Amino acid sequence: MTSVLFVVSAADHWTLNDGSLHPTGYWAEELAEPHRLFSEAGWSITIATPKGMAPTVDEGSLAAGATGSEERSAELHSYLEAIPTLTTPVSLDEVSVADYDVVFYPGGHGPMEDLATDPTSGQIMTDALTSGRILGVLCHAPAAMLAAEAADGTWPFLAYRMTGFTDAEEALGGLAPKAKWLVQARLTELGAAFVEGPSFGEHIEIDRNLYTGQNPASSVKLATAIIDAVATQK
Repeated sequence: MTSVLFVVSAADHWTLNDGSLHPTGYWAEELAEPHRLFSEAGWSITIATPKGMAPTVDEGSLAAGATGSEERSAELHSYLEAIPTLTTPVSLDEVSVADYDVVFYPGGHGPMEDLATDPTSGQIMTDALTSGRILGVLCHAPAAMLAAEAADGTWPFLAYRMTGFTDAEEALGGLAPKAKWLVQARLTELGAAFVEGPSFGEHIEIDRNLYTGQNPASSVKLATAIIDAVATQK
């Protein structure tokens, strides 16, 4: 059975450049849809967070304006409520990448608060990438790449083609002027080959074993690409 490790932010806020706290967490669709697809594929799923803290869903991701309808919001809410391990995740420092076939990071602004500076998560990312295992990273979750470091002190994602929530999307969402830093800009500064798709449109990038999705709309396509890749490996 294929096993996948979900690394989820435990943050319930994002600190803005004026010191105020913006309520956030993980983005509902970005966890629910890949989890559903991996489950339907018969995969074993483990959810892990920093210190094993129960993650917080960004309430904005369950608003009808974000999901498209009240019915869709209710569907996502019900799905998340039905994941028993979501409230009792394991701690990141208790997991080993060697025990999993796939490592997956859902987004939301939460990773910008905790995973971006979490050395344990950074090591998980580095281990997944260098091991050849599929590493899926979605939307704001590429912020967690900032904590990754190779054994020689270099950034392991240097020159990798990738995508993530773009600076343009952050600006359209109204939070760019309030951010201490932006995902696309920071990754580009570090030497990533960042590819920007149409704002809020479905877009993924695959470079070797790194699979990245730009935004919530890319959740299904990214998860499906990972499932298809695992199927071809067997």
